[in-house]
This record gives sequence, C-alpha cells and structure tokens, in this order.
Amino acid sequence: MFMPTAPPSRSERRRRDLLAAARRVVSDGGFRDLQMLAVAAAAGTAVGTIYRYYPTKAELCAALVAEVSARELEVIRSICEADGAPGQRLRDAVSAFARRALHNRRLAYAMIAEPVEAAVDDARLEWRRRIGEALAGLIAEGVAQGAFRPVDPKLAAACVVGAFMEALVGPLTPATLLDDDDKLAADIAGLCLAVVEAPDPTEEAR
Repeated sequence: MFMPTAPPSRSERRRRDLLAAARRVVSDGGFRDLQMLAVAAAAGTAVGTIYRYYPTKAELCAALVAEVSARELEVIRSICEADGAPGQRLRDAVSAFARRALHNRRLAYAMIAEPVEAAVDDARLEWRRRIGEALAGLIAEGVAQGAFRPVDPKLAAACVVGAFMEALVGPLTPATLLDDDDKLAADIAGLCLAVVEAPDPTEEAR
C-alpha cells in the first residue's frame, strides 16, 4: 500500500531554508564569505536562529557540503545504474559531474578545493568515498563484461575520482577563463575512461 510521505517538520524546513541561503552565499563568494551575518541576511532571519541549528561556521559548511554532494551523488548513481555499455555510462557520469561543476564554478570550487577546516574536509572525503563506491560498482560490471581491463574496481574508482576532481581544480578557479565547458567536460571524461578501458585487440595486433 502506498504511504504518503510526511511533510517536513518546521525544524526541517528551517534547516533547508538556512542551507539554501548558505548555498547562495557560497555560490557568490565561496566559503570565505560564509559568515553567519551573511547567511542570516540571505535567509531573512536572525543570526541567533542560525546558531540554534549550526553552532559553528564549520558545522554549517560541513552541512552544506553534505547537502550539495547528496544531489551530485544522486545524479552519478542514476547514470551508473542505467542501461547501456559500461564505458559509455562511465563517460556520461564523469562528464555530467564536470558539466554541473562548471555550471556553478564558485560553488563547485568551494566543494572540491577551497581551503577549509578539518571538519569540512572530512565531509568532502566522505563525498568522494561515496562517489567512488558508485563508480566501483560500474567498473566491476565493466570488468566482468570484458569492457574494462581486469583491475580492482575500488582502486580504479579511487583513481578515476581523484583524476576528475584534480582535473577540475584549475578550471574551477574563479579567475580562470574557459572557452568551451562542454568540450572540457568531455575531455576529462574521455581521459578517465582511458584509465580502465580494455585495449582494442586490433590495435594491439598492429
């Protein structure tokens, strides 16, 4: 029997509003601009309200990383679990992540590379670990089908995640000028696929 989802509580709605306001602040100026006064102004509330939910700036930053990364992880998982050749799905997953990051560069730079406190960095590492888990399942599938080289899926996934995260750091830097976001995303995805793709036997025979 279908059970309707309970509406969010007032407390949960308030948390969502505060995180939405924090996201707007970070999208404009990064974590360095994420001050409680700025978030309060963006949320149209008192500073004391924020402290009731997030006693420190680090806790607010970590909560924002978790909030943003949950959506990105959902996108990657949906692509990994779709139909189609493993290689194309891996290419699509990395390309989608890169395109979405380049669409909101200031926010993505904060999520991936901006210097932060240890608690926020822990949230980032957890995000990367979960992305790696999603890609490891896809890589294991590709290995089983012979589409990918016989590699350890977890190790290969870690290499792929590290590669596309690092490749995005420079382009996401606010001062960087980009000509073609889609081409850059496609190039990064192609290089990541090359990490695990099985060699073409016809090429090896030459």
